[in-house]
Amino acid sequence: MRIAGEITNRDQQFATYQRVDLGEGIGLDLVLVPGGSFIMGSPAHEPILGNVSGYPRDLFNNERPQHLVTLADVWMGKYPVTQAQYQRLMGENPSQFKGDNRPVEQVNWDEAMEFCDRLSDHTGQTHTLPSEVQWEYACRAGTSTPFHHGETTTPNLANYGADLAYGDGPTGIYRKTTTPVGSFPPNAFGLYDMHGNVWEWCLDLYHENYEGAPTDGSAWVTGGDPDYRIIRGGSWYCYPHFCRSASRDHDLRDVHLSNFGFRVVAS
Repeated sequence: MRIAGEITNRDQQFATYQRVDLGEGIGLDLVLVPGGSFIMGSPAHEPILGNVSGYPRDLFNNERPQHLVTLADVWMGKYPVTQAQYQRLMGENPSQFKGDNRPVEQVNWDEAMEFCDRLSDHTGQTHTLPSEVQWEYACRAGTSTPFHHGETTTPNLANYGADLAYGDGPTGIYRKTTTPVGSFPPNAFGLYDMHGNVWEWCLDLYHENYEGAPTDGSAWVTGGDPDYRIIRGGSWYCYPHFCRSASRDHDLRDVHLSNFGFRVVAS
């Protein structure tokens, strides 16, 4: 008998990547995300869990309307930026949950952008934060299900608040901390930790919904409040519905939290 939430299939995939040498034996891997088209946002039938822990269902109207987006190739960080990588370029490690191979956290949007600027200076190539479109496209990796690994998720596939189940999925251990990057299987593009672990900053300003959103992969940096920026992916602290591919949230660009990190892209 099949158990809801069990892993039913594993496929071997291949990804093209390049390594950026940061010095002192520290590298940063970028994966080639091939361009293409996809439907961005969540369909009306996607389970949201209704009114859970004070979150009204209409909060997730910001994931709609669904719309077609076409975007070009992009090189994206294989993992969220780690504490060793951040320490190497920034000369400090602000993280609460220490570990060289854990994602850096307690980094605000401006500090994430400063890391990208220093990485650009180091490599001579332009690095920045992903646009929200790039992030969701990369997370989905050709899928249209709530998670890139299927209709639900389990604590064997991501790091999140697993004391609450999503859909027919199981509950499980709530780790209450970050995990080393790459602890769970990657998606079909070869990207790790796109669901859970740390929220990831994006370039975009926050807008209440997708009315008028760009359809070419670019960041939405007109309108909206410049003090607020998009975050994606959920975190170790979040219930699983916040870790879905379509899930989006926002926060003040100068906030420091132990479940906020980032990954980079290169043009």
